[in-house]
Amino acid sequence: MTKPPGLVLASVLTLAFIGLAPLLQPAWLLTLLLIPFSLVLFLIRDTRYVSLSVIALAVLYGLGWLSTFVFTCTLGIVVIGEFAFRLTGGRQASYLYHLAAAIGVSLAVMLYLGYTAPLVVVMGVVTAVLLRAVLRNRDDALMIEALGVAMTMFLFEEINFEVNLTILVAAAAIAFGFGYTSYRLRVADVSGLFSGAMIGIILIVFADVRWFLIMLTFFIIGAGATRYRYGEKERLGVAQEHAGVRGYFNVFANGLVATGAAILYGVTGQPAFVALFMGSVASAAADTAASEIGVTGKTPYLITTLRPVPRGTNGGVTLRGEVAAVVASALVAVAAWVMGVADPWMVVVTVIAGFIGTNVDSLVGATLENSGRIGNSGTNLTATFFGGVSGMLLYLLA
Repeated sequence: MTKPPGLVLASVLTLAFIGLAPLLQPAWLLTLLLIPFSLVLFLIRDTRYVSLSVIALAVLYGLGWLSTFVFTCTLGIVVIGEFAFRLTGGRQASYLYHLAAAIGVSLAVMLYLGYTAPLVVVMGVVTAVLLRAVLRNRDDALMIEALGVAMTMFLFEEINFEVNLTILVAAAAIAFGFGYTSYRLRVADVSGLFSGAMIGIILIVFADVRWFLIMLTFFIIGAGATRYRYGEKERLGVAQEHAGVRGYFNVFANGLVATGAAILYGVTGQPAFVALFMGSVASAAADTAASEIGVTGKTPYLITTLRPVPRGTNGGVTLRGEVAAVVASALVAVAAWVMGVADPWMVVVTVIAGFIGTNVDSLVGATLENSGRIGNSGTNLTATFFGGVSGMLLYLLA
């Protein structure tokens, strides 16, 4: 395959400036040297946004907002990763080449600079590939990718959470294995694969693998509920789009609060954040079950007025859906109890939190979503947040 000449030049310059970065101090000296070379790349059609992304990183580095490692690693991940992606044709398999190239250049930078925080690198690499998948059709994708990777690496560098390398490698293998399996089974698209892998790594690293298995319980419940009487839901016109294939919006809407809870628990060790995690996951499971199973029940009633509404109306509730929500919450709670994550009181709290979360979802759907103020993902995020916070408060009041 033909090599894009601009990207070849950009890759060579990137490697050269990575080598110069620790030698040219203070940081603004490298910035002054890098910007003119980047402007040359701007004159080449296929590297205009590569040039802008490099300039943005150089400015942040020159201002002292990025460490030498975060700057050089981000530069390598974005430019070398993009080169690998385009060189292999930008196909679905190209994401694997992007991932491999990003990992390779990151390891080289780590060895060169003597850096010993692999979690920062892993999160940067996963963020890069995820953003590449999400922003594939945007001209400014590289600009956003560069800033996203830099901010992610900066954040995890600031958290400074120490993790055993063996655990990190195992977490990455498990999370990516799960993501790839979901993709192959057509449960998730490419963006869902990488966003799910990111959440999986964080859960395992900051908590342990049992938290990942609890999240997997929700995933199985959600997939099963989506496929429940799917043909009937198609005929009614209320089936999930794309046969229920999940993308990054859905993954983050349902998993962002749980991910934050895992990070907080890993940093502080406070059991209240276990309850936050359990409540949010139970809410996600309950809401999915209530929506997908409840829609096959009798006439739904709008939660704000209790008047009959057509099937699939945001905020419409049925007795079948409410029962499904409680059962889904209980399944999540029992799974956590069996694995030793939840004590008996937390099991009770989790079921209550899940019920609260799914009804918050209905309430927000009937008001804010039906009026067009927020979308479905915003509704789901709100529900998991209130469900998680409710679980945490109830647990603390015991």
